[in-house]
Amino acid sequence: MITEIGHFALLLALAVAAYQTIVPQWGAWRNDVTLMASASVAAVVQLTLLAIAFAALTHAYLISDFSVLNVAENSHTMKPLLYKISGVWGNHEGSMLLWVLILALFGAAVAVFGNNLPDTTKARILSVQGSIGLAFLVFIAIASNPFIRLMPAPVEGNGLNPILQDPALAFHPPFLYAGYVGLSIAFSFAVAALIEGRVDAAWARWVRPWTLLSWAFLTIGIGMGAWWAYYELGWGGFWFWDPVENASLMPWLISTALLHSAIVVEKRGALKIWTILLSILAFSLSLVGTFLVRSGILTSVHAFAVDPERGAFILTILLIFVGGSLTLFALRAPSLKTGGLFATVSREGGLVLNNLLLSAACTAVFFGTLYPLALETLTGDKISVGPPYFNLTFGPIFLPLLLIMPLGTMLTWKRADVLNAMRRLWWAAAAALAITLVVLVITVRGPWLAPLGIAMGFWLVFGAAADILQRAGVGSQPLHIAWARFKGLPRSAFGTAFAHGGLGIIVIGVIILSLWKEEHIVSIPPGDSIPVAGYTVVFKGIEPLSGPNYDGTLGRFDIMKGDTLVKDVVSEKRNFRPRGMPTTEVGLFQGFWGDVYVVLGDKGADGKYVVRASFNPMASFIWVGAFIMFLGGLLSLTDRRLRIGVPKRPAAAAMPVPQAAE
Repeated sequence: MITEIGHFALLLALAVAAYQTIVPQWGAWRNDVTLMASASVAAVVQLTLLAIAFAALTHAYLISDFSVLNVAENSHTMKPLLYKISGVWGNHEGSMLLWVLILALFGAAVAVFGNNLPDTTKARILSVQGSIGLAFLVFIAIASNPFIRLMPAPVEGNGLNPILQDPALAFHPPFLYAGYVGLSIAFSFAVAALIEGRVDAAWARWVRPWTLLSWAFLTIGIGMGAWWAYYELGWGGFWFWDPVENASLMPWLISTALLHSAIVVEKRGALKIWTILLSILAFSLSLVGTFLVRSGILTSVHAFAVDPERGAFILTILLIFVGGSLTLFALRAPSLKTGGLFATVSREGGLVLNNLLLSAACTAVFFGTLYPLALETLTGDKISVGPPYFNLTFGPIFLPLLLIMPLGTMLTWKRADVLNAMRRLWWAAAAALAITLVVLVITVRGPWLAPLGIAMGFWLVFGAAADILQRAGVGSQPLHIAWARFKGLPRSAFGTAFAHGGLGIIVIGVIILSLWKEEHIVSIPPGDSIPVAGYTVVFKGIEPLSGPNYDGTLGRFDIMKGDTLVKDVVSEKRNFRPRGMPTTEVGLFQGFWGDVYVVLGDKGADGKYVVRASFNPMASFIWVGAFIMFLGGLLSLTDRRLRIGVPKRPAAAAMPVPQAAE
């Protein structure tokens, strides 16, 4: 009965989404306050109905109701409670339900917290948001219904993909979806602005918090995915330029550019057309990622292998929204006012360069990801585009971006002096240079470009600190005044410093881990040992393993530093029931300077086991840096200016709705 209630709520949500798409937009054209106000009610009702549907599916998983096809295919009575819950979105149908639930959540948030928006703007935003929900709810109802009954019901289910039975993977998809789907708000704001023909500082102030929230979730979602790949897949890496990994990176790059360009619109009234385009592209790339994951054209640990007909359905949705929005952009953008002028060397100029580099980096990733797929579709030829391509294209584009980031925060609006900005950063540059020289001395035999990359990371960290100290007046004001100014700085200033500094920490970790990782793969019997980077990994022995829904083999290892036991770790080879699918669990000792990483392999005919032991220097910097960036985004969101936004525009100042700005 509860399952039927969930299904009915899903269909009602579809009807409400149709209402939300049509009626408020019609009300905005007619300037009917009642019809426009109904958009907020529809958004909240749609969220409530989808929450009921999601709760009903979750209930079916919790009680192991195998009469529901989705539960039978993706759950099992022996599965731990955490993975019964995460199993709700660990499959195509359930994850799409989570997708539209988060979409409705963002729409309802605009309805509840967007009271300072003009009535027409708010109605149009919620109408566009409703149209996205409508498209995906139709897709779910027709091709991805999670409430299909199975008669007769099996006694037991197939279980969840063992790779997904991991704590990080339980939380990674919701965070990532919040980032993906949250960018729909920026898209809706952009389309509403194009319909009204007006983009101004108020519009930028409204769109920034939503974009920032989505960016923060996308940042931590990508970071959690990289952490999971590092410790769960057993290969010791964190990023492989997998197409689905790239699908999350591309909207992150464009949303980062959008955050910076929106500042220019708000402060100087410039880059309006460009900012609108970025708002459209950010969510468009999220839709591209959805298509890649669910179309069946990819084979990936991240992808859902589904019916290609579903992929065609999503491709149609993608073409409608991307094609429609870009067509509207082409028609309406030329009539938007261009805004204020600025010198090439200025804060605005620095942000333009920031945007160009981020967009170029995204373009390089886009072509490297989709070109092999397009080539195979058109000619049948298969090619592989992997790390060598991305390292040679993405790296050289991103390096100048790292160089200008601290400098950009020191530039003034309209016109700036580069030498004056550099004088404020002299100690940051000197500290980064000193560290470069130290690294050169330590790594006298190369690799020679490593010190440059490490210097870039420290340049970002010290530059972020320099920005805060300069704002507070440290060195130019008495200490008590500097302290008072420091305490009075807006939280967004600290959030920016956290984001830039966190990126610097990631860069340091990536460079050091990539270039100085030490790895040994040997075949040894229990009792033998492997020396690695000053540690000794002692293979203690093998034990049988039995878990709630798996069995297998457990290898015990002691990690020694000289004669001192640092930590004992275990590496497991699990065989999950009922699928019989094997997975490997890594033995991991995490330290500040690096991780000792142990993976138990297969047993050979001679009774020896293949063991991979590696030292991954500074690996923790990558996860710490991503978390600091996430905190920076949340800290900026608490800034009073972003929470309050701007007052409503006076009604007299609003243009006639059907006309574009002159």
